[in-house]
Amino acid sequence: MNSIISNGYVNERVTATQANVRDTDEIMDILIGTARWLQSKGSTQWSGLLRGEDSHDMVGSISRGEVFAFKENGVCVGTVILKQMVSEWDKDLWGENEGELNTSVFVHRLAIHRDHAGKGLGADILRWIESGVCYNDKDRIRLDCIGDNITLNRFYSQCGYEYMGGVNGFSKYEKLL
Repeated sequence: MNSIISNGYVNERVTATQANVRDTDEIMDILIGTARWLQSKGSTQWSGLLRGEDSHDMVGSISRGEVFAFKENGVCVGTVILKQMVSEWDKDLWGENEGELNTSVFVHRLAIHRDHAGKGLGADILRWIESGVCYNDKDRIRLDCIGDNITLNRFYSQCGYEYMGGVNGFSKYEKLL
């Protein structure tokens, strides 16, 4: 991954580090915990994780340097995948405009440990994604979420991401750097 962490602090308590293989179990626990919580709210989002399916290849993403772990006192409290190479998912969702696809950073699997949810950490992580990492030849951040998740859609809008439309039940958001 062509990124340089310029600010390792997300807030006064939480630091950002590029994840390594030793972080895998903690990261997967956060993701599975989030999937269970989503299921308890009636959502099928990330339900594949509960069946042992990992559509984002977390181990491979970690080895490619695309995953970041957010730690408080050495314990992982959040995670995110930052892809600088367009995936088939992103290409299908965002279309074929190669110029914009190649100048985009794609956010996937942003998740907060449930014990730390509701305390502003998600917004802190989004701000860190925007200013705590330097991206070569990238001019925008893109992300998506389930279209009918009103709370998450509102959250991204409140964090300054522009709604770019919906595709196949997913909302697309973008922020220029």
